[in-house]
Amino acid sequence: MFAISAIAYLDRVNISIAGGSIRKEFGLDNIRLGWVFSSFVLGYAFFQAPGGRLADRFGPRRILALAAIWWAAFTALVAAVPAGIPGAFTVLLAARFLLGVGEGMVFPASNRLVAAWIPTGERGAANGLIFAGVGAGAGITPPFITFILLHYGWRPSFCICAGIGLVAGLVWYRIARDRPEEHPWVKPAELDHIRSGLPKQATQTRETVPWRVILGSRSVWALTVSYFAFGYVSYIFFTWFFLYLSAVRGLDLKASAFFGMLPFLAMAAFSPLGGLLSDRLTRRYGHRTGRCGLPVVSMAIAAGFLVLAMQARDARVASIVLAGGAGVLYLSTSCFWSVTADIAGRSAGTVSGVMNMGNQIGGAVTASLTPVLASVFGWSSSFLVAAGLCGIGAVAWLAVDPRRAVASGGLKQPIEQRNTTGHDPADAKSIAT
Repeated sequence: MFAISAIAYLDRVNISIAGGSIRKEFGLDNIRLGWVFSSFVLGYAFFQAPGGRLADRFGPRRILALAAIWWAAFTALVAAVPAGIPGAFTVLLAARFLLGVGEGMVFPASNRLVAAWIPTGERGAANGLIFAGVGAGAGITPPFITFILLHYGWRPSFCICAGIGLVAGLVWYRIARDRPEEHPWVKPAELDHIRSGLPKQATQTRETVPWRVILGSRSVWALTVSYFAFGYVSYIFFTWFFLYLSAVRGLDLKASAFFGMLPFLAMAAFSPLGGLLSDRLTRRYGHRTGRCGLPVVSMAIAAGFLVLAMQARDARVASIVLAGGAGVLYLSTSCFWSVTADIAGRSAGTVSGVMNMGNQIGGAVTASLTPVLASVFGWSSSFLVAAGLCGIGAVAWLAVDPRRAVASGGLKQPIEQRNTTGHDPADAKSIAT
């Protein structure tokens, strides 16, 4: 899943590196280029919940394989759109939208896999590793795509990305299984360890949680609002950061490629670190502190980094500070996904899809709003707005209760872990109170 995550972001972020070439070839301004960015994010956002529901019903193995093949096909289609045909811009928008639909299945299906495979106390580390792939894929994209772009052009770079995605989908289908008991590599001792660490509601029923229950959950809404803020901030780096460094800060193409990958390398490093830290805090202080306290603090600090970076006059210093903000923001990533896996069980794909839809709507807004804010108020305003939303996202976590499941029938039940070592003392005390 680390590799699938990295390749998905390679195929997503490549257009931000090739954006200057695409803008010139298709005769676009920054506003219309923002629409191209947003068209992907809208397709990605709208298919989060349906993609998660499909993974809950048909299993993450088949859905992730389908997703990888789908997004590879539409990555290749983007490269095949001729700039001179009538309606070329519309075709480009449609191709990017459908590419987003394919990638929209990835992380909800991944979270369904985590809910079936990973004991509750290890989900922070697992999700941290998976989302380290986001930083790794996005981090290698600037130098990788820049090299191909300089030597061969932007279209061959997209074709190569498509080929990598296709191979990844086929390999995934060959080696993956929906549940640990289905996999020939899993030994009995490992299977017992996994089963003993799964919440009871994940093993007692095969039913999915009704939509009305999901949409009536305060925790789901709070997570969705916070992930909207998270998405707004993170998508500045995925869409406009490279162009910001070159066009606004005055770095050349090679320098922009180097400094442009720093935020993504920080994401790759801080994401697993946040997962490990969340698991440790959860074991010591309980789910409320370990799963909720960490994102409150990390998102608040990330907001401070964004404000501080706008005070830096040197482009390289600003890049490093912004990279620090991106890294600290990603300390919270595993908490979002671990909580949805914990409270949703067999419906983890659907619930995380609803949450991630908020993230992607935030990304669509920032892709289109950032150049508007920059043209009217200056580029600093774009990052300051992101900092404000980051603060709102931190506060939203205070309404999340990771100890209570979104249960069928409209009732939220305490999450009990089938663990031979017993319940978390901090959580047991909180639930009893």
